[in-house]
Amino acid sequence: MRTHVSPALPESGYMASLAKARSDLRDLAPFLGRLLVALSFVVAAMVYALVRAQSGGNPEFALWIATAAGFGAYMALNIGANDVANNVGPVVGAGVIPLGGALIMAALFEFGGALIAGGSVISTVRGGIVMPEALADRNVYVWVMMAALLAAALWLNLATVLGAPVSTTHSIVGGVMGGGIAAAGLSAVDWSVMANIAASWIVSPFLGGLFAALFLYAIKRFVTYQPQVLEAAQRIVPLLVAAMTWSFGTYLILKGLKKIWAASLLEAGMMSALIALVTWGIARALIRRRLPRLRNDKSAVNQLLALPLIFSAALLSFAHGSNDVANAIGPLAGIYDVLSNAAMQEEAVIPLWVMGLGAAGLAIGLLLFGPRVIHTVGAELTKLDAMRAYCIAMAATITVIAASQLGLPVSTTHVTVGAVLGVGFLREWLKRRHALILSDIRALHADRDTAECDAFIARLHATPFAQRKAMIAQLRRERVADNGATVSRNAACRSDALVNRALMARVLSAWIITVPLTALISALIYFTLRGIML
Repeated sequence: MRTHVSPALPESGYMASLAKARSDLRDLAPFLGRLLVALSFVVAAMVYALVRAQSGGNPEFALWIATAAGFGAYMALNIGANDVANNVGPVVGAGVIPLGGALIMAALFEFGGALIAGGSVISTVRGGIVMPEALADRNVYVWVMMAALLAAALWLNLATVLGAPVSTTHSIVGGVMGGGIAAAGLSAVDWSVMANIAASWIVSPFLGGLFAALFLYAIKRFVTYQPQVLEAAQRIVPLLVAAMTWSFGTYLILKGLKKIWAASLLEAGMMSALIALVTWGIARALIRRRLPRLRNDKSAVNQLLALPLIFSAALLSFAHGSNDVANAIGPLAGIYDVLSNAAMQEEAVIPLWVMGLGAAGLAIGLLLFGPRVIHTVGAELTKLDAMRAYCIAMAATITVIAASQLGLPVSTTHVTVGAVLGVGFLREWLKRRHALILSDIRALHADRDTAECDAFIARLHATPFAQRKAMIAQLRRERVADNGATVSRNAACRSDALVNRALMARVLSAWIITVPLTALISALIYFTLRGIML
């Protein structure tokens, strides 16, 4: 009997395969470690909730409360992993602060915002998505909220893996909608609210992109396009810092501290204006001292804006923690309140342990899995520097403040990503426009010495921006008068893209499917839970 013997691998091939296997294992080990920490957090939340329910007079519902706590912890982890990228992504992408420092800073401020200003009560039916009478039955309400939590968390998890920043609010809204439809039919949903959600897909990125582009153009027009950048920076940068102080102060009071102090726009704006005035004076003094050590180009502006940007990322994280922790613990708090009381409540009091669970989940999720989406927002969509990151941060705060006063629905995720795209498309337009101008100049010097053309371009760049158009017009008149020179712009129309179109399409697609997909997943989970219990 003959036996087949496989040829042995050459020793070099075997060693190479072994080395590759070891390398793959080393790459996999950190991910498995992060996964273990996340799983441990979810299990710890469930165990704590179970023990607390059994010892707190709710033993018959202890398992449900523990399961809901696990879903809430999972949701909080995913909010931290996906949504916080909006706050620190541009600053990290601009190289203002390293990733590790940004993660630690944002985690601390997210935790603080959620715990300090996250609020003590929350609506038991999220945002009026589902009519309260449709969820009047306690069991139905619990199943819907659990389905919504798990569906939203699963979608956020998938989006984070794909590197797509999506709206956590829209995720939980879709989950509640899907569970409500599964429980009581299409009539249970308040479709006017859903129409506002759909409108935000257009309003949010458009306003974010528009404001960011306007801010960036203003900085270029009045600072970096000037021959004496340092002189312009000495005048303008303190105003930029003061404007940032005002906008972030107003944003923080209106959004981050609204559960502590329900201030009006006028009150928040006046208080922030006083702080901004003081900031302007301090910034002027500090910038005057730093100017002698800076170069006369846009790098000076980037350096001067670095510190304000770090503060902006911290404040955005605080405000985000105070606002979006509700997306994780709101349904959990509602479930806990319903199972702990005999009657349904309009508002649910949030126990301290539930608030702490949400705050810790945001911070842990960011530290474990945040870098993926941070890289997308800060580096992959378009290249950022401190000036562009400043414009993105300003656009985010101004858009949210303006939209909230006008009653327009906006998503901070969509606003921030729209702002990133806005600065990228503005840069493309400016680059194309500059190429057209250079093409004009070279065409007008077609019969002249190359050195003469280069000298004119150098003089153009050394001329104040407001006078350049007249300088080119004068050149055109002179050349046409001499020999009827004409201009061909065909070569200048080609320009490299500065925005990643493929990634932009992927992110926009993720936004569009967020609500319907989470609704579908939630409906399936609701029917599964209902089938188990019945």
